[in-house]
Amino acid sequence: MSDLSPKKGFFTTEDGKNHTGTFFLVAILFALWAILNSLIDTMDKHFQDLLHLSKAQSAWVQFAHYFGYTLMALPAGLLTRKLGYKGGIIFGLLLVSVGGFWFVPATSIAAFWAFLLGVCVVAMGLTVLETVANPYTTVLGPKQYGTFRINLAQSFNGAGWITGPYIASYFFYATTGGAEAANKTLYIPYLIIAILVLVLVVMFWRADLPEIKTQDDFHTDESGAAPPQDRAVHKGAAFLLMLAGVGVIVFSVYAILTFVMEVAVPGWIFLVPLAIAAIWLWSYAQRLTVHDIWAHPHFSGATLSQFFYVAAQAGIFSFFINYMIAELPVISDAARHQGLVSWYLGEGIEKAAGGGWHLTDSGASRMQSIAFFLFFLGRVIGAAILRKTSAHRALGTYALVNLVLCGLVMAKVGWLSVAAVFGTFFFMSIMFPTIFALGIFGLGPDSKKKASAFIVMSITGGALMPKLMGRLGDVYNMSTAFLMPLCCFLLIALYGFSWSKLSQAENAGTVGTSGH
Repeated sequence: MSDLSPKKGFFTTEDGKNHTGTFFLVAILFALWAILNSLIDTMDKHFQDLLHLSKAQSAWVQFAHYFGYTLMALPAGLLTRKLGYKGGIIFGLLLVSVGGFWFVPATSIAAFWAFLLGVCVVAMGLTVLETVANPYTTVLGPKQYGTFRINLAQSFNGAGWITGPYIASYFFYATTGGAEAANKTLYIPYLIIAILVLVLVVMFWRADLPEIKTQDDFHTDESGAAPPQDRAVHKGAAFLLMLAGVGVIVFSVYAILTFVMEVAVPGWIFLVPLAIAAIWLWSYAQRLTVHDIWAHPHFSGATLSQFFYVAAQAGIFSFFINYMIAELPVISDAARHQGLVSWYLGEGIEKAAGGGWHLTDSGASRMQSIAFFLFFLGRVIGAAILRKTSAHRALGTYALVNLVLCGLVMAKVGWLSVAAVFGTFFFMSIMFPTIFALGIFGLGPDSKKKASAFIVMSITGGALMPKLMGRLGDVYNMSTAFLMPLCCFLLIALYGFSWSKLSQAENAGTVGTSGH
């Protein structure tokens, strides 16, 4: 493969066409789903106050959100392959709009299930958008810069994350009238977004979104009998990673029954389907060829890594407000009256019973906007870093840093622990898009869409693991609850540092020759 000429730029494909306009139009979608996701992450505390729920019970909001991803992920992959990028985007936007409009009657119904239904439908629309937009950004220019482009698009995502909590502070947490008053205005941001989404439908309908064919490095789009040299060379790794994926599914069922539905089921029962799956998967792994996406452990490893990343992200994002209210040291009178603190927090801070000041729900929500600014800043800086260094090494390093930060949070060392929570936002920034790009690396155009569906489906980690984090917070404290994301970041680091061996490639811009 020849080196890229600097004159071609980041958005020029091999046929000489420049797709800069298309890229930035698609990047708008990244901001859209970030705003909607961040609204979800600030909704938990609202329902805790309104319905007097525990932290684990309020995580039903996260469950409904990510369950929508689970339901729609595989159909989204099929739709994308049938309708193409443009048709998939329009379908996803329409589904988001339907979910947004549903919040109007849901507010009148004023029942928890009605809000959860709206959350689920919106998430189903976002599933389609993410299945289409994430891989599409990686093909809108030279392959060497695929990871850079998806991280650049995710910078728009970071800007959306900043906006959501600030909106929530006005519509989800009323300064007067309590949770009941705030519940009457909860639908407003969703109604506005639903209308704006219809405008986007018109824009994408009129836009030119080409179906770009990319090089099939691993021959995953080829069909028919494979010659001996095309047999999979990573049978053991493929088997272990597929079995781990089944293990995640089995654990998910166990977690739903035990932690969500609170049904007493002996844990050993779940070893039976796992053993049956292991026998079948071993036989399946022996027949794998390079034409199968599961024969490439860098892909199956990405599905697992994405499960654990979204689990960590959803947990930290969802319980940020709870952590700040429960663990933030008391703010002194001198700090309270500083101009910046007074201006930004406003009525989001109140007198503490023992002296000093502490945050209200509204103030903590505004603090989360600062955390999301660090998330956005991390993606901007991360996109620049990924132009100079290997994506998998950057992923492994960022995950290790976050592991240390979670350890500091658990250590409960005052303001240093608080700073560590904010730090996790910065170092989570590049993980989702980088794992995504590393997972679909080298696959054919059709296989990219199929693989994207599975990677998006692994977002279900955000439906389950926050329940565990919430339970830890209920039983122990919010500092101890950070044990869950700490374990997740450890597994992500292992994937990042082992990606080169799994993919037989030096980095995400080249393909090695050994084994392929």
